[in-house]
Amino acid sequence: MDPVYERNTVLSTLQTATTRLEQAIHVRLIRPEGVSFGYALRGARDNGSVAAVQDGITSRAGGKVIAGPCLFGTDEPVVRPILTAMKFNPLVRSAALLQFSDRALMVFQNDLFLDCASLGMASKNQGIDTMDWNIASCCKDGIPDVIFRKSASEKESLLLLYGESPADVANNIIICSNRI
Repeated sequence: MDPVYERNTVLSTLQTATTRLEQAIHVRLIRPEGVSFGYALRGARDNGSVAAVQDGITSRAGGKVIAGPCLFGTDEPVVRPILTAMKFNPLVRSAALLQFSDRALMVFQNDLFLDCASLGMASKNQGIDTMDWNIASCCKDGIPDVIFRKSASEKESLLLLYGESPADVANNIIICSNRI
């Protein structure tokens, strides 16, 4: 496949899913710093191969807005989790980082029957980022659809939702948004 065509397709696909989320995501799923949402090229190995919504999807004055365009090479927090997951399954190329809530987790587990794994505090391996190490520890037996961390601190709590495409991820977020 032509690399320019593939990059444009990834950006277009992510932008389409982001526009759908802008219309339908529930504000309770938006983290204080925004929803980080991304999609990687086939075989991605670095952040230059992952497109993400720069500055995430944020809520302002009660409405949802896209704070920035979809770009390759951003330092969005979802980029490394996508790259980590792709080491275990190269078909899982998209993810969104959402605000944790018990209700959202229940919807993902009980209504959508998604495989969910708790992001524990696995011992750090020398030379590997702690978050990457913890995500990798959740993926030993396959990549769960949702990796979550419940913490006393809202900033440290998270829901990481994976999918093969941005449309898959957006669909699950929209279904969850309609049920929380």
